[in-house]
Amino acid sequence: MATKKKPAKKTARKSAARAVRTGSRGAAFSPATVIAAEARHLMNTYKRPDIVFTRGRGCHVYDSEGREYLDFLGGIAVNALGHAHPRLVKVIRREAARAIHLSNLFHNPYQGPLAEKLSKWSGLDRVFFTNSGTEAIEGALKLARAYAHGKAQGGAAKKTRILALENSFHGRTFGAVSITYPAKYREPFEPLVPGVEFVRCNDVADLEAKFDDTVCAIVIETIQGEGGVFPITLEFWERVRALASKHDAALIADEIQCGLGRTGRYFAYQKFDTRPDIVTVAKPLAGGLPLGAILANEQFAAAFKPGLHGTTFGGGPLICAAALEFLTVIEEKGLLEQIRERGAELRAGIETLAEMFPFIREVRGEGLIIGVDLTIDGGPLVQEALKRGLLINCTHEHILRLLPPYIITRRDIAEFLKRFEAVLVQARKTPGAHSGSLEQPKADAKAAAALAATR
Repeated sequence: MATKKKPAKKTARKSAARAVRTGSRGAAFSPATVIAAEARHLMNTYKRPDIVFTRGRGCHVYDSEGREYLDFLGGIAVNALGHAHPRLVKVIRREAARAIHLSNLFHNPYQGPLAEKLSKWSGLDRVFFTNSGTEAIEGALKLARAYAHGKAQGGAAKKTRILALENSFHGRTFGAVSITYPAKYREPFEPLVPGVEFVRCNDVADLEAKFDDTVCAIVIETIQGEGGVFPITLEFWERVRALASKHDAALIADEIQCGLGRTGRYFAYQKFDTRPDIVTVAKPLAGGLPLGAILANEQFAAAFKPGLHGTTFGGGPLICAAALEFLTVIEEKGLLEQIRERGAELRAGIETLAEMFPFIREVRGEGLIIGVDLTIDGGPLVQEALKRGLLINCTHEHILRLLPPYIITRRDIAEFLKRFEAVLVQARKTPGAHSGSLEQPKADAKAAAALAATR
């Protein structure tokens, strides 16, 4: 009697599950063991579901049981080419066998070409490589201060004030958190860097009232990501540019989440006719490996002299080679056009769903950075999506944020919309979902009102 073959899909899932249960020396372990070890030894900084992800491919990730998830979070805008992209894998394997780290006391083959490509994309002149976005912000603030101090000659007062926007998020280090607006990020660590003041997002009158000759820099997310996917308006951007030029202050564009192709342009600020002086990037830059960068025009970049700033790990050969390949793939595969097309399809599909579910207040964003603003708590929707094999996240308790990989297909979007509709149907069954039960936080309300006024 012939033996009945197991379905291929089930066999693959069991193989994946076996793989995660086997350590590097063949010792068996379980997801429960992994989670218990984290609970015992990691600092208590994250709230995580009881799932252990073990691998990914394309727009999907897989847990220790072999279950597949459609990834519309992309490692929070990091995995822009999805998971295990063959060209990135090839470069990383090649360079790991050559030199992982050499130190910035010496040249390596990839920093120069990568900096050249970033300069070409951005229209700026010089680059400094960091390990992360928050370090890029720190370096940008130091660069702005160094420039201002260098201009203060003959006993003139030094310009030190920094303006940032309400609803902003720029990182977790002291300088970055000092210019991050929500109190929950700042207050536990006060006193912070002095001289920071916040401007209402897209409020030109408030900007003009606070911008004077004591300002050395203003920092703007071209699209506020963590803040709920709020874009900066043309009127506001142009006034910022004019005031920064008038007062010889740095206009710093934080494009860590919205840059490097996310909107369907190389940089989100390229929707405007004028450039910033300094730009920070990170997240997708090395396709999943940690790399950030500060880009600056010659005027401001000249303020950094040898020894004034530095990094141990930033810009190593392996990671710069991966980043160079990431940017090259975007160019060669014409991904900017694809991002615009898929983004428009995704947004149109969500807006159709919004007509069916009145607790969707607004859909915002462009390209593949989309925010779905709700009148109900978004946390349960994220949990329900996870149960249905869909990765999304929620910010400000009521804004679902979508950051899918640049390689998503029409089929992926159709699958997302199918699963997302099921999530919304489940949410509609909760009390208050019909009429709306969540009051919009003040910071978001101000931003939304300012946006509405400029439309």
